[in-house]
Amino acid sequence: MPDYDIVVIGAGPAGLAAAVRAAESGSRVAMVDDNPHPGGQIWRAAVGKASAEAARWIQSAEQHGVEWIAGARVFAAPAAKRIAVEQFDGELELGYRSLILATGARERFLPFPGWTLPNVMGAGGLQALAKSGLPVAGKKIVIAGSGPLLLAVAKYMKEHGADVRLIAEQAKRSALLGFGLRLASHPGKLMQAVGLRAALFGIPYLTSCWPVEAGGRDRLEAVTLQRGGKTWTERCDYLACGFGLVPNTELAELLGCRITSGGVEVDEQQRTSITKVYSAGEATGIGGLELALVEGEIAGFAAAGASARARALFAARDRYRRFAAALELAFAPREELKALPREETLVCRCEDVTMGRVRACSGWREAKLHTRCGMGPCQGRVCGGAVEFLFGWKPESVRPPVFPARIESLTRTEPRG
Repeated sequence: MPDYDIVVIGAGPAGLAAAVRAAESGSRVAMVDDNPHPGGQIWRAAVGKASAEAARWIQSAEQHGVEWIAGARVFAAPAAKRIAVEQFDGELELGYRSLILATGARERFLPFPGWTLPNVMGAGGLQALAKSGLPVAGKKIVIAGSGPLLLAVAKYMKEHGADVRLIAEQAKRSALLGFGLRLASHPGKLMQAVGLRAALFGIPYLTSCWPVEAGGRDRLEAVTLQRGGKTWTERCDYLACGFGLVPNTELAELLGCRITSGGVEVDEQQRTSITKVYSAGEATGIGGLELALVEGEIAGFAAAGASARARALFAARDRYRRFAAALELAFAPREELKALPREETLVCRCEDVTMGRVRACSGWREAKLHTRCGMGPCQGRVCGGAVEFLFGWKPESVRPPVFPARIESLTRTEPRG
């Protein structure tokens, strides 16, 4: 059972930045992630490739002696300052002096008729599959939902030969124009946005537009879209659909960290409400790559005792947080989306729970007791964000295992005081 000065959970941009800064400050650091390679979802590389920025951080982690524990998933915290980790070939416990949670975020899915058909998937999910080898050349793809991720996914699909039919952005044009004005104070972001739009020349980008139904026999064949008072059907092979991101806070909640509406609550040093537990990146609120990196750096320095170096980054973090707030305001899901699911539309796809059955309940607890909503293999990770948007319900508790785990792992990892 190895012990470390600092254990970082998550190897995306925030986790990598935290691990590097903590290690270069003299701490013995382990970085844990359930993927075989570091980089997280945002830096998920196509086979044999990695972005230059990702490669620099990964190389720096190796140079500073960060221990990489790959293919590992934290499922419980059996004792103070210890976490239980399951790998493909067994399980282990890791002890730490300080813990940094860089658990990232997941896509928010909102139910509508037909959303469970094969080939209807998250925008980021389709991109991840394509990077892993799913052939998309020649495939007709509709990309829908909300947020800048839609543009990035469309660009990737186009570059790999897909026929991107259109991008349906649910936000209003006026909201996006206001957000565009805010980009003037972020030249790098502005150039990135201009570059994305230029790369997507010829592909319709429709604001105030969203899917109302996906249709097909055994798999997706077409999607019905709405814009204003008009609806029409677009034939497609894939519908990539995601309505923003939801912070992954389950592990933080298991440890007792205080959670706010935006994610894990942290102070100026990225400390959570639990002593010696820090959090950074999308888990603390959706803010993008630059904010995730600087929060990770602050958390790494602070956990290693280099508070002065952490403070030097506060101004940059504040600037990126202001941008994140503008981003959230511009792309917030609109009220009309709450009317998309019909009574028979599945809300919890793990347990086949319909909208009508969930609507008849008064809250998460009753829904779980009466319908098993949120109690399937995903443990509410898919339906949880939807139910919160539709009804304003928040999960009332998180219990181990945080992720599905082998019975053998659970029996060998016994809680102790």
